[in-house]
Amino acid sequence: MSDSQAGDHTAGSVEASTEVFVGYRELLFSIVYNLLGTVADTDDVLQETWLSWSAKKSRSPHEEIDNPRAYLVRIAVNHALARKAAIKRRRETYVGPWLPEPLVTRGSDEEPAAEPAHRALQSESVSMALMVVLETLSPLERAVFVLHDVFGYAHAEIAGILDRNPSSVRQLAHRARAHVQARRPRYQADPQVQQQVTERFIDAALGGDLGSLMEMLAPDVTMWTDGGGKVRTAGLRPVIGREKVCRLLAGYAGRTPKDIDIHYRHVNGDPSAVVFSEDSPYAVLVMDLTPESDQVRGIYAVVNPDKLSRVRSGEAGEPAESVESSEPVENEA
Repeated sequence: MSDSQAGDHTAGSVEASTEVFVGYRELLFSIVYNLLGTVADTDDVLQETWLSWSAKKSRSPHEEIDNPRAYLVRIAVNHALARKAAIKRRRETYVGPWLPEPLVTRGSDEEPAAEPAHRALQSESVSMALMVVLETLSPLERAVFVLHDVFGYAHAEIAGILDRNPSSVRQLAHRARAHVQARRPRYQADPQVQQQVTERFIDAALGGDLGSLMEMLAPDVTMWTDGGGKVRTAGLRPVIGREKVCRLLAGYAGRTPKDIDIHYRHVNGDPSAVVFSEDSPYAVLVMDLTPESDQVRGIYAVVNPDKLSRVRSGEAGEPAESVESSEPVENEA
């Protein structure tokens, strides 16, 4: 084979491996995000996954991988698990309640729903409320729950991904499911009802209508406000109880900027409110409803500017989601 032919073959091999990776990137992003809860860490893990994948293809360009999807998922999940220790250390010094970084999209009738990641984001399985519960699982329990209950992997497949035997994976799945069920029974709120409740909540909260708020809030409602120590008005711990949450909201109403603009978007699959001030993201608010009465049992408010940096107001016809897709960097080794 001539040098030019060898060069063409190498270039073709790199292009083919890049196409395979890009083809599965949305799936990998969704899996890893549900394991980690932050976009920056997810992007870093995907970059590490690309480097591992391209290095493998460079070392063995003629070796065919029977199931590239399974191979890439295994690499990505194990890189994510390796990153969990560093994330845990960051969380130990985090100021106030920690909430996942919100993924903001337009309504389901405005976007195609063909991608696995988009379908997952539109389901209750990856809602903000459930993401908070997933934070209380061990890394392995969370990986098994996400792979099995969210993405439908069989226990035997997960055993191969995690290098565990199937019986231990089944035990992890049982513990994770019991833990999640005890803290958040499976319930899918009607999207139209959830949007209506969210809009009424925003109107009442901004207008200081305590009577309406008292009617909308469940007695044991909990409000989490994630400011990361960068927003003075954000509380340092969750607020529990209807009266306390009402007082807190009344205090916020008096300090809200006058030029706010409310956009109703899907956040982690749920109809939610995205608040802007002078075209800059000010807050993301997600309501979690009770299955019995559609009262608000959980309020998740993300106001940490670092977690809102990827949120854009969006113009008509433009997607509101602004997770930046990093192109894979070729491994020169």
